[in-house]
Amino acid sequence: MCSRGVSIKCWVCWVALACSAMGVVVTGAELEHSVSVSPVPADVQVQKIAGSKPRNVVFILSDDHRYDAMSFMGHQFAETPHLDSLASNGVHFANAFVTTSLCSPSRASILTGLYTFRHRVIDNNRLVPEGTLFFPQYLQKAGYATGFIGKWHMGGHHDDPRPGFDYWVSFKGQGNYFPPNPNYTINVNGKRVPQDGYITTLLTDYAIDFLEQQTEADKPFFLYLSHKAVHSNFTPEDRYKGRFGEKEFDRPDSEDKVVGNDRNLPRWLLDQRNSWHGVDFPYHSELDIEAYYKRYCEALCSVDDSVGTVLEQLDKMGIRDET
Repeated sequence: MCSRGVSIKCWVCWVALACSAMGVVVTGAELEHSVSVSPVPADVQVQKIAGSKPRNVVFILSDDHRYDAMSFMGHQFAETPHLDSLASNGVHFANAFVTTSLCSPSRASILTGLYTFRHRVIDNNRLVPEGTLFFPQYLQKAGYATGFIGKWHMGGHHDDPRPGFDYWVSFKGQGNYFPPNPNYTINVNGKRVPQDGYITTLLTDYAIDFLEQQTEADKPFFLYLSHKAVHSNFTPEDRYKGRFGEKEFDRPDSEDKVVGNDRNLPRWLLDQRNSWHGVDFPYHSELDIEAYYKRYCEALCSVDDSVGTVLEQLDKMGIRDET
C-alpha cells in the first residue's frame, strides 16, 4: 500500500473534517488510546454542541491505489468519473503522504489516529495489541450506528467482528476477487456466508444494505467501506476485462536497463529490479507489465462504480448534504 497517498489521504481528511462537524465533543482523561483497556473509558463523556446536528460519515478505502491512477490526474487511460467528481466538488489533497507505507500499519493508524510506533502494528503480521481503541468505539458512545465492510487485514487469521462496529462484513487476509471454490465464505455479522460473486460489487451491495437500514433510524451513522481492490493479483470484473487492451501504454523509465550503474542508483534499488517490487516482477504474474497494469486499471473501474453507487444511495435517501 506504499503508493496510495491521494486516495487514502483524501478520504481520511474528508472523514476528519466531517468528524469536526458532528456536533459532539469527547472529553475525558483517557484519550491517549491506551493499550491497557478495550472499552471506551467510563470517564469519557459525550457532550452535544448546542444547535448542531451530528453528521453522517462515509469512509471509502481503496488498496494499493496509485496517487495518479485517476482520470482527473491526467492518467493515460484510467476511467474514474465518480472519483473525478469527488475531487472537483470536494477537496483533493495533492501532496499527502502515509507515514508507514505498508498495509496493516496504515490501517491501524486510520482506526486509532496513532503513529505506528504508538499503535505497534509494525508489519502485516503483527496483531493489534490487546485493548487498542478504534475511533468508531467513540462514535458508538456518541450514538452512531457503525458499519465495517471489506478488508480488515490487521494481523490474525480470522475475520470475526471487531470492536466498534454494529454491522460487520469481512474476510480473512487478502480475500479473493472471485471465490476460489464453491465453499468459500465471508463473515457477515458473525455468520459464514458464501461469497456470491465479484468482491468489489459484493462489498458495495452490503454497503447499500447498511445504508438502507439507516433510512428509518433516528441516529447518525458511520460507514467504513474497505475494498480489496486494487490490490494484486489484479482481476477485473467480467464486464471490464480487456477494456484497455488496445490503449497506448507509456512504459516506465525504471524499466530501462542500467548498465554499469550509469544512473548512480542505490544498490538496494538495483537489487529490487528482480524482486517482488521490481519492474520485471517475475514473482507477480506471467503477464508483462503492460498487460498487468491494464488489468489493474480495469479492476479500478469497479471501485469507481462502487463510489458512484454509494453516492447515488445517499442522494436517494436525501442525505448527501448531511453526510
